[in-house]
Amino acid sequence: MAMAEDLESRFRKTLADSGLQAAVYAGTGLLMQKRQAVVNPDVLPDYEELRDHARAIKEHALANLDYYLEQFEENVRAHGGKVVWCRDGDDVALFFADLAREKNARLLVKSKSMTTEEINLNERLEHHGLEVVETDLGEFIVQLAKARPYHIVVPAMNMTRYDISELFQRTLGVGPETVPENQTQIARAVLREKFLAADIGVSGANFLVADSGAVVMVTNEGNGRMSTTLPKVHVAIAGIEKIIPRAQDLPAFLKLLGRSATGQALTVYTSFLSGPRRPGEVDGPEEFYVVLLDNGRTRLLADESKRESLYCLRCGACLNHCPVYRKIGGHNYPWVYSGPIGSVIGPLYRGLERDPWLPFASSLCGACAEVCPVKIHLPKLLLELRRDITDLKSRRGKGWQERIGFRAWAWVMGHPRIYEMLGKMGSFVLRPLASGRWLRRVPFVLNVGPLRAWLSERDLPPLPKQSFRELWRRRAQGRENHATR
Repeated sequence: MAMAEDLESRFRKTLADSGLQAAVYAGTGLLMQKRQAVVNPDVLPDYEELRDHARAIKEHALANLDYYLEQFEENVRAHGGKVVWCRDGDDVALFFADLAREKNARLLVKSKSMTTEEINLNERLEHHGLEVVETDLGEFIVQLAKARPYHIVVPAMNMTRYDISELFQRTLGVGPETVPENQTQIARAVLREKFLAADIGVSGANFLVADSGAVVMVTNEGNGRMSTTLPKVHVAIAGIEKIIPRAQDLPAFLKLLGRSATGQALTVYTSFLSGPRRPGEVDGPEEFYVVLLDNGRTRLLADESKRESLYCLRCGACLNHCPVYRKIGGHNYPWVYSGPIGSVIGPLYRGLERDPWLPFASSLCGACAEVCPVKIHLPKLLLELRRDITDLKSRRGKGWQERIGFRAWAWVMGHPRIYEMLGKMGSFVLRPLASGRWLRRVPFVLNVGPLRAWLSERDLPPLPKQSFRELWRRRAQGRENHATR
């Protein structure tokens, strides 16, 4: 109960913060407008065909994941790189600790990566005495604030330029500065020194191309290329679901990803990384590693009904269009993945018992499925998870009041005369309280058990003077009288 009350208090605090509400609505609203401008039929007439094509590629790749991962590993090795297989975040942290010890490394610069956020890589490496610096501007701000990303694509969406000015003054020792361009220059000056001093560069990966062994990374700031080319060692971390079969498959995804995420026809930097520096090349790492992370993905892969959640490109479009995310914000979700996709993969990766309320944090309006670039049926997955959570409660002897209530309701609905009698009784009790208005309070006898939470957020509409059944009988009687005249 204490946990539920704490959750409710956090929600209410977020809803009452007008500045936060304005920042999130402005940020998501702008991304929605930009996306709509580049996916409409006048600009991209084959948009729906691209979505179907990309979904089919992901479906095929995951159905043959073992084959394509082995092909990818073989091609990475052929280009002088190394592939490291990791079961979870502990394995990844141990690999980095051993690598840093071997290279006598202390400073790591990291490009934006939701996969590393997923396993709390920064915190894990700091426990090993390593310094990790986020180099994406939004992630850099979030790191200074000792927070986690608010949004998959826009990590600091919840912060205004005034918040950032105060943060920079407190953490970087600079003077007040509220002009965004100048704030960017402040961060750039700090990060440039980190790039030049870094021992290891860390990046994520948007796609892994099996037939060439290439790691594909899309960014807008250029920090990704600084992280992957300046340090002597580059480590790319990717979930195993990021694999696609061929380089020819990339155009469809690149057209969809930028448009869905930020409303760009193509992101500013699209990098293909396929091994360490070759003879005659002037930049690039001396050593190249690709960490392939499972972290619950193979367990999800085995569940054919929910496998499609692995198609996700991490574009954030479902967050931007979700009325629940836009109201409660990213930090009220318990994991780094928020919004509709977070409500699906959170329970699937972490276990249904961790945060059973998550799949219910949705209006099921379907906006997320309409904008998903690979057509993930998110409402269907949310409904399946709700069923699974209800079954889990049943097996553990919980939710008995709800089960009894639904069984009683089903029985009443199967007996029309009893249904009508109870309807009249309810009308007799509630109509004096309503007096033709929306009912905002109910008798104590109804305000108990599972109904309390439901009624705390809802008003009952004015009660009609006659039920539908009574109106129907009068209509039928009127027809009969008319026919006998």
